[in-house]
Amino acid sequence: MRKALLITAGALSLMLGGIGIFVPLLPTMPFVLLAAVCFAGSSPAMHRWLCRSRFFGEYIENYRTNAGVSRSVKVRAIVFLWAGLGLSAAFVRKPPVLIILAAVGICVSTHLLMMKTKTEDGEICRPE
Repeated sequence: MRKALLITAGALSLMLGGIGIFVPLLPTMPFVLLAAVCFAGSSPAMHRWLCRSRFFGEYIENYRTNAGVSRSVKVRAIVFLWAGLGLSAAFVRKPPVLIILAAVGICVSTHLLMMKTKTEDGEICRPE
């Protein structure tokens, strides 16, 4: 029973993480990391599959080893974040929502910029 619940929770978390790629206020990586934890406790095969996946494997490994995030990933994340927030703001023009979207954008951008930056040769650079 526990194993089935963990697999279900992992699959649901992975699905939410996938949706989070396209929905700006839904975080991707926390759900993917939660899926990895759920799969680690329930299905070694699914855990291996996720950790070796083309889309999420590198991010999970970098998080697990505290290796940092490459500059290109940071740039893409910030560009997609602000594009999604801008698109959301274009559809919802209510000032309280715009303030929330701006606050989320600023906080997430700050978080991304403060993360360790992994250079192409694998070295870690701290934010200036």
